Amino acid sequence: MKELIEWQKLLKKKKPKFLRQDSHKKVKLGQKWRRPKGIDSKIRMRLKGYRRARSTGWGSPTAVKGLTKDGLMPVLVRCAKDIEDISEGQIAVISTRLGEKKKIDIIKALKEKSIKILNIKDADAYVKSVQDGLVSRKSKRKDREKAKLEKKAPKKQPKKEDTKKEEAQEGSEEIKKEAEKKEKDKVLIKKEI
Repeated sequence: MKELIEWQKLLKKKKPKFLRQDSHKKVKLGQKWRRPKGIDSKIRMRLKGYRRARSTGWGSPTAVKGLTKDGLMPVLVRCAKDIEDISEGQIAVISTRLGEKKKIDIIKALKEKSIKILNIKDADAYVKSVQDGLVSRKSKRKDREKAKLEKKAPKKQPKKEDTKKEEAQEGSEEIKKEAEKKEKDKVLIKKEI
């Protein structure tokens, strides 16, 4: 098996990139392969000096086809039940359509069974970053809700009677201050005489 994987690596190194005819001229054609069908197509006729056309012989050996570099068969995991089906010689690929919370649950379950994950390099760091993000989003949401409630809450306007009382208190305080000033002035005037 290892020999076949090494052979596959060598083939892939030598394999040319098969691109569609005129894909370098027009961006809309994209970097993919389409068989040339034109009557005068030089690639179709396999003429020297033109791009190579796809042909048999460039594929991987059938025993190793679809395996990873480690020789493991990838298995798509969409839910916790899929984890039970994974056996030795297989590696988990977590579906990209899952939400973050479900992904975390699946990663924890895979860790318990000590199954490798292909599309997440460092599972611990990923789980930590996702949990931190969830906590920060929750706190931001709470702050926004508080701000909304504060805006919606009606401001208590003081009643006319309360304002009159306050004005009267302020007025009485001012009168007291003026009276104290006059007394001080009298004391100062007496000292000068």
